[in-house]
Amino acid sequence: MPPQTINVGPSPSVEEARLLISELCADFYKWGWASGTGGGISVKAADGRIVMAPSGVMKERMQPEDMFVLDSDGNVIEEPAPKHGKPPKLSECSPLFMSAYKLRGAGAVMHSHSLNAVMATMLDPSAEEFRVTELEMIKGIIGHTYFGGCSVPIIENTARECELTERLQAAIKLYPEANAVLVRRHGVYVWGPDWVKAKTQAECYDYLFQAALEMRKLGVDASVAPKQLVDPDGVIARAKEQEGANGHAKANGSRKRPRSAVRPKCVVLDIEGTIAPLTFVSDVLFPYARANLRRHLEETFDMAETKEDIELMREQCAKDVAAGLPGCEELPGKRAPKAKVVAAVAAAAERMMDGDRKTTALKALQGHVWRTGYAAGELKGDLTSDTGPALAAWAAAGVKTYIYSSGSREAQRLLFAHSNAGDVRQYISGYFDTTSGAKVEAASYRNIALSLGVDASDEILFATDSAAEAEAATAAGWRAVLVDRPGNKPLPAKLPRGVPVVKDVTGLLDVC
Repeated sequence: MPPQTINVGPSPSVEEARLLISELCADFYKWGWASGTGGGISVKAADGRIVMAPSGVMKERMQPEDMFVLDSDGNVIEEPAPKHGKPPKLSECSPLFMSAYKLRGAGAVMHSHSLNAVMATMLDPSAEEFRVTELEMIKGIIGHTYFGGCSVPIIENTARECELTERLQAAIKLYPEANAVLVRRHGVYVWGPDWVKAKTQAECYDYLFQAALEMRKLGVDASVAPKQLVDPDGVIARAKEQEGANGHAKANGSRKRPRSAVRPKCVVLDIEGTIAPLTFVSDVLFPYARANLRRHLEETFDMAETKEDIELMREQCAKDVAAGLPGCEELPGKRAPKAKVVAAVAAAAERMMDGDRKTTALKALQGHVWRTGYAAGELKGDLTSDTGPALAAWAAAGVKTYIYSSGSREAQRLLFAHSNAGDVRQYISGYFDTTSGAKVEAASYRNIALSLGVDASDEILFATDSAAEAEAATAAGWRAVLVDRPGNKPLPAKLPRGVPVVKDVTGLLDVC
């Protein structure tokens, strides 16, 4: 049987790691995570060597001398002696464990066949990720917060464990914030900077998997932020009310209801200067698109999506020539050589960017270049620090949030999916761009209102950094607020009537 509980620090020696793994394996078996010799554990020792549990050994009977010792490249340097005439076998988890060590700098990696993990992958059999939000144990996952949500990638199983390696590596790269990867109908891999954090995160993840399963039984989707049914600060308001204006407690009396009845049902947000720095697009996105435009066209030239982008650019250039815009030229035809088409499309796009034009053709092409950049981790959406908490708070209060920006809807979704606040798309109910109309025209806001399902236009609150846009929104019957952040263009001396100005979006619902 494994030794009694030992006192081991986060950076154990090889011998301590041997003892530790035998104890942890017994715990995994006791918790139902490693029955039938399933699962595995590895720990990096203080000297950089890696101690790893063997394959095919009952976890509850694992002994310190049963462990393999590997170097930092995954080569076996010490192996256990044969038992009962049977040579020991290195775990098939070995290449997967090594992936976490090399790609994430892990100090320990653990693999369990927890039933909660297996069933979590079946909540949606076609889902590519497991997601929960607003559960306390999310805070036990490194880099995560209660309101920020928690996502774990799901990869498909294979006949042999080692064949999962490439899929697991891809998932690790696609989800840099995650400290685990789920394997559908199989289990979960969890890692941490040391064995203590790997173990606690494994426990927290399993709690979240089970919570999602139990919530499903109640008809609750754990991936969706809950609607706030009561005023979260109602207890404070009631306490103050009970104290009374003169400092004496009231024996009984009527309680004021929260002001939720006067709050908007929908918030529509502009992006630049409102919830992202005004310079994000001009200083980050536009330069990236310009620098990578030709490469994108060359690498994706034969894809249907790129052919559609080129055709949109061809149509736009023809319109520009017909309108007599200086410097504009029609693009080569469909049968022209690839190099000639790429050069012409890139030149036309650069000319449009130089003129700060926001044509549908240019935005579509830019959006696809940015998508590649976000996926590669070369771009990250720069939201202001107050935006993430505000989005979560509005969702909790039952207020829907929409985006109306000059950028394409795809570009908007990419920004929120890959933001510095994490993937916050769960808080966004819809996206609108200039295909709904120009942002300085009241008709555009009337058009959008038809899609929001409100009974009256004044149930919509629009936040922007542009006085002209705020005026157009109020002309359509919306409420509006101007956001004046550092770095924004100065607001005009004469502001639209009845439009307040705020410094951030924290208390947005209470200003109109």
